[in-house]
Amino acid sequence: MFSKRKALLAIDQGTTSSRAVVFTPDYKVVATAQREFQQIYPRPGWVEHDPDVIWATVRATAREALAAAEKAGYRAEAIGITNQRETTLVWDRATGDAIHNAIVWQDRRTADICAGLRDAGHAGLVSERTGLVLDPYFSATKIAWVLDHVDGARARAEAGELAFGTVDSWLIWKLTGGALHVTDATNASRTALYDIAANRWDDELLQLFGVPAAVLPDVRDSAGDFGRADAAILGRELPITGVAGDQQSAAIGQVCFKPGEMKSTYGTGAFLLINTGDTPVRSKNKLLATIAYRIDGETTYALEGSVLSAGATVQWLRDGLGLIAKASEIEALAQSADPDSGVYLVPAFTGLGAPYWDAEARGALTGLTRGSGRAEIARAALDSSVHQTCDLLEAMAADGVEARSLRVDGGMARNDTFLQRLADLTGIETVRPASVEATAWGAAFLAGLGCGLFASLEDGRKLWAADQSFTPAGDPDRRAADRKGWHEAVARVRSDAV
Repeated sequence: MFSKRKALLAIDQGTTSSRAVVFTPDYKVVATAQREFQQIYPRPGWVEHDPDVIWATVRATAREALAAAEKAGYRAEAIGITNQRETTLVWDRATGDAIHNAIVWQDRRTADICAGLRDAGHAGLVSERTGLVLDPYFSATKIAWVLDHVDGARARAEAGELAFGTVDSWLIWKLTGGALHVTDATNASRTALYDIAANRWDDELLQLFGVPAAVLPDVRDSAGDFGRADAAILGRELPITGVAGDQQSAAIGQVCFKPGEMKSTYGTGAFLLINTGDTPVRSKNKLLATIAYRIDGETTYALEGSVLSAGATVQWLRDGLGLIAKASEIEALAQSADPDSGVYLVPAFTGLGAPYWDAEARGALTGLTRGSGRAEIARAALDSSVHQTCDLLEAMAADGVEARSLRVDGGMARNDTFLQRLADLTGIETVRPASVEATAWGAAFLAGLGCGLFASLEDGRKLWAADQSFTPAGDPDRRAADRKGWHEAVARVRSDAV
């Protein structure tokens, strides 16, 4: 069906690392490369990345993976890009230099601005047009903050001298040598500036947030022409033909193409997306309506729940507390814990995401006794992602959206103990695919659509396969007690707690 030598390069630019993965068109990994990079924490609740480091790690990993693929006899036909969403960059159009560090999606510095806009009665407008809640998570207030805190930036932005982009836009600009300032509809839908029903930047929202239209990128379909990577950058010229935010890319990789099909990705955060078809679902329970993908001008929507800390919690056990030497150790350690310890970890390191959206909440360990040890804390860390997933599913059910099974991916999906616990507490079948590279594959698949290697989304469905299913088990009374304990722990860390 396919030439043996054809391949697709996926650039997967994440929150803690940049990766490049070369796939064959039948979903086999040919080569990978990865570079972790430093997180910058200027103040409590603030998170930044060095834009030059993002670019350097992307360029290095892409060149490394392409070289390894060529050595193995494969040649990439096109590039797909997937990226950490909402993270905000502003750069000089003339020099291509960023004027400030990237402000990361986890960053909470604009919480007061969002609170002021809510108090002024603007939350309804934002929700109606964008499907989002008024929260510092999204790009709009981040853009305004940069323009107001870098000398001369606002005037330069209004004069058309500066460009804003999420990470995909930044990478396309750099890869094409500044030839294109573009994004795709999925990333645009995460800015709080984009009308997801009308599929356009919204003038009223731009005025509300104080963002000049001159800084915005052109918005394109998720599969199509995003320019060509310069030969001097990657060693040879390559078309960029697919782009999607990481969670939408994972949903594509998990073939969530029909209403009701749902996935949850466990990376730095955890993100649950369920396909809602050609109509955005307006949540009454603080979930997000978002664009799942836009192909050939046709928009498909999703309902999303966003957890701010999942894999980041495991990383904190490793790097912050030194309880484990590497992330893979957590499974065995958690298995040795006392299941009746009553220890809960609420990882509100940068606040709580859906369905709470509490930017001022901070994390806590509760239920500690002299009998509590490393194992109990490890189990509580894994359970925190399980409980937060339950919170999202319960909110979705309250919105009238339910699913019969949950497809999972991301680093934590390799952990059988975690996935069985997830099935037990959610009460639904949890399915791990044969490849947990769903996010990178989604970008590669979009690139294949964009360059003509694939004819339709159904080509992707034919390539997806399950590895293992985890069926719910356990005592319902124990589950109810676990959930009660979790809700009590969350109540203690809420910013409105008495």
